[in-house]
Order: sequence, then C-alpha cells, then structure tokens
Amino acid sequence: MATATAAVGLAATPAAATWAAPAAGQTVQPGQTCTAADLGTRHPIIKSTEVVPTITHFKGWYVTDGSTGSQSVDTSVQDTISVSVGVNGNIQGNFQVEALGMVGGMLGLNVQVNYTHTSTTNKSISWDFRKPGYYGLYEGTKKVTGTYGSLNCNRSDAGGLKWVEGPDTGSYTTYTTLEEGAVRCEDKVPANSIMAKAQGLLDCGAPAATAQHPAGPVRSARAEARGLTTAGKTVAVTGSPGPVTRAALDCQPAVYRIGVPGKPLNWSAPLLAADGVRLRESSFLSAHLDNWRLCNVMENNGVLEATLWNWGNGGCAAIDAQNAATEGAALKTVSCAEDDLQRFYIYRDVPGSGNVGIQNKYTGSMLGHDRYADGEFIRQYSSGRQDGAGTYTLTAV
Repeated sequence: MATATAAVGLAATPAAATWAAPAAGQTVQPGQTCTAADLGTRHPIIKSTEVVPTITHFKGWYVTDGSTGSQSVDTSVQDTISVSVGVNGNIQGNFQVEALGMVGGMLGLNVQVNYTHTSTTNKSISWDFRKPGYYGLYEGTKKVTGTYGSLNCNRSDAGGLKWVEGPDTGSYTTYTTLEEGAVRCEDKVPANSIMAKAQGLLDCGAPAATAQHPAGPVRSARAEARGLTTAGKTVAVTGSPGPVTRAALDCQPAVYRIGVPGKPLNWSAPLLAADGVRLRESSFLSAHLDNWRLCNVMENNGVLEATLWNWGNGGCAAIDAQNAATEGAALKTVSCAEDDLQRFYIYRDVPGSGNVGIQNKYTGSMLGHDRYADGEFIRQYSSGRQDGAGTYTLTAV
C-alpha cells in the first residue's frame, strides 16, 4: 500500500497567549525556537507557589523553678508532609526534579527535590530550658505547594516550531529544612514564621497558659484537637483515573503507522495482553498490529488529543494504572475505556511533516524508547528522551 505523510488536523493554531515572566533557572522559555528532535520532550513551568509554616510535631510543656535545665520531651505528630509532583510520588524522573528545583530557585528556599516525607511517629526533642514557664516544643517546616504546567515543542501559527505551554498541568508539594525549637507565649517572634505557628498552638489566651502547673506536659486544646484531625495525614495524589467504563470510540477513517523517522521500525501492539507495545519492522505478517487509528480526537491550541486504537488486536494504547508513577513504564494495549491513561497529546512538526511527539494525558510523561532495536519497548519518560528518541513519524497507510 502506498504511504503518505499524515495530514491530520492541519487547521491554523490560535494566536499565542500572553506569557508570564519566566521562572528562575528555567532551561527553556515560552516562544523560543525548538527542533523536531524536541517534539518528544517537555520541561516544567511553575504557575503558582504558596509557602505555609507547618508544625509536624508539638507538645505543650510546663517548666517550674526547680525543673529548668536540659530535658527530653516526647512530642506528638501534628502533620505529615510528603513530597510529590503530579501522579509521581516517587520523584523518579527528571521532570519532577527540575520542577522542584525551579520552585526552590523562584522562592530562594532550599526545598526537598527527592521523594521523602516528615516523620509519621512521635519523636523526642531535647531542649535546655533556662527559665520557668509554659513552653511549646515543636518541630516544623515550611510547606511549599503550587501548580505547574509543561512546555512542549509544537508547530506555531507564526511558523516553525516553538516551545509552547501544553495542556498538561498538575500540582506539587514539598518542604524546607526541618526546624526544632521551643517557644513561650510571651516571646516576641517573627510573623508568619514556624515559631509563630507553634506559638499559636499554645492557646496563649486560654487559662492553661497562665495557670500554675506541675512540671511536665500541659494539654493544649488547640494542639490536641489538631492532632486528632491531622495526625498521620499525608498529601493525596490527585487526578485518579476513576472508575473504568466501556468506551464508544469515534475513530477517524485514516490508518497510521507510528515509526522512527527515516528508519523501518514502527510501533507494534502485542498479541498477548501482558506484553507491551514494541518497535517492530512492518511486513505482510504484521497482521495490522502496526496499524493505528486516532479516535475521539480533539484539538486545543494546536495540540491534538486522541485515543490510539490498534487495528490488529482491537485494544487501546495505555499506561497501566499500577505503573502510572513509574519512570520507564512500558506502553500497553488494553480494553478501550473512557480513561485518561488511554488519552494522549500529540505535538506536531510543521505542516507537511509527519514528525510528532506523544504524551500521556494522565501521567504527563512523554513516550520514547531506550535504544533503537527490534523488539524494544515503547516507554514513558517524565521529561522525554533528550536524544531525540521520542520523536516519531505519523504516516498514513
């Protein structure tokens, strides 16, 4: 069968949006020129940030004249913070590390850029009490949250290829270095500081703050109530795929091969469900496993969104839900459903070229391969393959 370069969705893209000032340390800027090799890559762009002092452990403690000096106090868990970017709680890929590094650079803070979380168990804090009084012993940090988008290479209405903000967005959570300390009601502390947050848990206007107590723990109503509602709390991963339902696909009539530019290997779906999509050379024995249709196609600001249906096995390309957060997870075909794990953004070269980059809608990762070889899996990579091994050719057959 004769082949022709894909001519899908050639309508002009809308006018470019007005861009915000670039983030500190950003490697590429919106509107900069990119090349066809960049179609399968992406970079983060930070859209919002919020910094909130947060107490992770706390205990109200009364010190009498005869009990000053060094003491070890067992504090209780107040809040647990887990580092996350989008669906990838493990921060396995370059995109997540780059995003968190940009957040730290923008704010001038030393934030965690690897997956970690604050302690989920009670801990002892040692402190040298110089004066008698009502103290709050605490461990705390600054919780940093916000949203991000991604910069992708795509055709521009002004001509050529440009870095543009793609439809992929998500949220992140991280935190700064942990701080331990002790604070009294009468202490003058900086506003919006970790120490001020701990001082607020002392209920300084309550009778417990001024009454005389034996040396030792003092029940703080506010801290205890907070502990009951937030102890052991972790940051939930948002964007769950939700219940899976059977999809009624509206597929375009054109059939495509998705291949490596200038080379004979193409995406081929597996016969066995447990296997993944691999690079294979097409022949009359391919049994249409190398033939794909674009279904339920939408276009937003020049970026296509589609389900990839395989003619050979009748399944839809997808990332397994259990592997959604895994860097390098293999692309598979599964029963078609209304599920963002089966939806893909397609970034295109200039009109007349069939070069494309492909991104999973749910995970945000770009598709690519480790090496060019027969039988090599197509996999997801958070930032794509920077060597161009994520740029494919969509060719009509």
